[in-house]
Amino acid sequence: MFKILKYSFYDLMRSSWSYVYFLFYLGLGSVLLFLNNDVSKAVITLMNIIVVLTPLIGTIFGVMYYYNSREFTELLLAQPLKRSTIFIGQYLGVAISLSLSLVIGLGIPFLAYGLLQSSEIFNFLSLIVVGAFLTFIFVALAFNIALSNENKIKGFGYAILMWLFLAVIYDGLFLISLVMLQEYPLDKFSLVATMFNPIDLSRILILLKLDISALLGYTGAVFQKFFGTNFGMVISFSVLSLWVVFPILRILFKSKRKDF
Repeated sequence: MFKILKYSFYDLMRSSWSYVYFLFYLGLGSVLLFLNNDVSKAVITLMNIIVVLTPLIGTIFGVMYYYNSREFTELLLAQPLKRSTIFIGQYLGVAISLSLSLVIGLGIPFLAYGLLQSSEIFNFLSLIVVGAFLTFIFVALAFNIALSNENKIKGFGYAILMWLFLAVIYDGLFLISLVMLQEYPLDKFSLVATMFNPIDLSRILILLKLDISALLGYTGAVFQKFFGTNFGMVISFSVLSLWVVFPILRILFKSKRKDF
């Protein structure tokens, strides 16, 4: 698996898009940190971009890499290799390369700005960790969609629809449900509904770390009461981990039963 991971990683590292992705975050982080006196505002701006852009890039790269390497994958399947080794190696190669582009792209201006001695270091690290989680989650979801659809156009369409649903549509449905059920206690409903969307969960974790949950009103107070505790943080990152584990398990399940 390590050899396949290494091949996939180097294959993406040779791609110009990986460098564009890296340079984008490098430039964005540099501009926001060096032209903004308030680091918290820079982190909030980065959060708004990362929780939307990172899932989109992970989704597109995951689907694109699977379809573009289809012939190579079929060649590997003809060799005495486990299917789990092939697909998990490819998945990790894509997810790790994208995560490194994000971490290094934001990490360089982070170090240059001197945040190691700043009280904002934990907020910035939380932002990077959440971005890496979202990358691993959406690359895994993209691989699942690609494995389930032979047609490239359908695969790309379903992948973009999945991202659009979690990034935009889900929030709209969530708000509509809160308005329609406002006469009922919605504490537990809000917490559970948030955990079913990794983008919303990531956004709330960062906002609570910045201690601006008061801006979220009553819902923010509920989230602060739960997610603001150590137990809540453990549960939140455990849920994000499950968002990675379950799609990986489905990749293994689907690949073993798929007729190539």
